[in-house]
Amino acid sequence: MIAGEIRRYLRDNSSIRVSRSMRDTAYKVLQVKERLTAERQKEPDIGEIAKILKISRQEVYFALDAISEPISIYEPVFSDGGESICVMDQIGDSKNTDDAWIEQIALSAAVAGLDSREKRILALRFYDGKTQMEVASEVGISQAQVSRLEKNAIDQIKRSIDAG
Repeated sequence: MIAGEIRRYLRDNSSIRVSRSMRDTAYKVLQVKERLTAERQKEPDIGEIAKILKISRQEVYFALDAISEPISIYEPVFSDGGESICVMDQIGDSKNTDDAWIEQIALSAAVAGLDSREKRILALRFYDGKTQMEVASEVGISQAQVSRLEKNAIDQIKRSIDAG
């Protein structure tokens, strides 16, 4: 009974909530992994485990990830005697930089300054990937007009971003 209370306390006071079914899957994965490692003298890959348990590779991966202990991004991962390198030093996001956020805000503001027809033409061309001829038939104007409106809208966006 005491051991059960300790397990309940640890489960309920964990830093991350993991469902019972996810934990059960993780323990099954660990059992299969240990059995295969003992039989083959090498660690099995996720695909083998998934095949044996008749679940997807993704479920195996998520189950193992769910029971791993989280670490701080400031946890040292390497030290050569001088400065330590932390997890934070090893991760980077080249897509979501400050400059990228500023450019996205400027672009959104510039597009907001366009009239509804220009926005629609740009959306059809660049988000839906339609040709100028397809846009022309959908909007009800000529291909030449689509080309002119598209060029003017892009020029207006460029001027707006350069001014900002």
